[in-house]
Amino acid sequence: MTSLTHSSLGKTLLGLALASAFGAASAQQPAFTFNPAAVGLSGSSFSADNILISDFATVRNTGGGTFSETGYLAISGFQLGGTTQAPTGLNSSYGLYIAFTGTGTQSPGNPVLVPTFGTFTTLNFTLYGYNGSASFGFDGFNNPTESASGEVALATGSLINGSVVSLPTGTGSFTPSANAQLSFNVLPSASGFFSAPSSFYQQAFAAFTNSPNQVTPIQGGFRIAQGGGAINFIATQVPEPETYAMMLGGLMAIGFVARRRKAG
Repeated sequence: MTSLTHSSLGKTLLGLALASAFGAASAQQPAFTFNPAAVGLSGSSFSADNILISDFATVRNTGGGTFSETGYLAISGFQLGGTTQAPTGLNSSYGLYIAFTGTGTQSPGNPVLVPTFGTFTTLNFTLYGYNGSASFGFDGFNNPTESASGEVALATGSLINGSVVSLPTGTGSFTPSANAQLSFNVLPSASGFFSAPSSFYQQAFAAFTNSPNQVTPIQGGFRIAQGGGAINFIATQVPEPETYAMMLGGLMAIGFVARRRKAG
């Protein structure tokens, strides 16, 4: 099983690069304050403006140019003003993760050989908190797994719009990326966790990119282990389609730089 504890400098640097890409699309990300103790989690209140994610997911081709995706987004850290921070106790005395499922359509072609592009049709998620530590990985059938116990549901959401793209590396592999604008619905039982702003954000933006060494081809698709990503909230202005294009372009550039560094 691949564990979140194996995450290291590479993912942290990717998270920083992702934040830079986000900054190119938005001059200022809305800040927020989480209070884990308000829902019985073993952590103290902290503020941030960006959520760093480690992606464990399986993507399967479902025929006719469609795909399905399921997985977990383990929250590995936060940022505030571009500075990465790890709130006290995060991923030791308590943790946070997102469980999600999605479907979509994608252009034909082998992503190892040609670029492929697509859109999400559905995407639903639940944000959970839990006490103790947990690991994330896959079972013998390539299904994502997690070992947390006693989870507390904090928020749910669904797709507003989103896109996916895979680019061949020229070395027999490919780099999949995705972004999505999502609704964000705080559960009444967890309102104390989202302590600021008092009327919490109702939308979020997520973007992910994965280097070839995080992608494993499987029968009928591929899986992603410890992929890089970030989530931030949308205050009032909804990003235009051009903003999504900028974001995805930035993510693809990050993947290109990462591949160049590895090759070097």
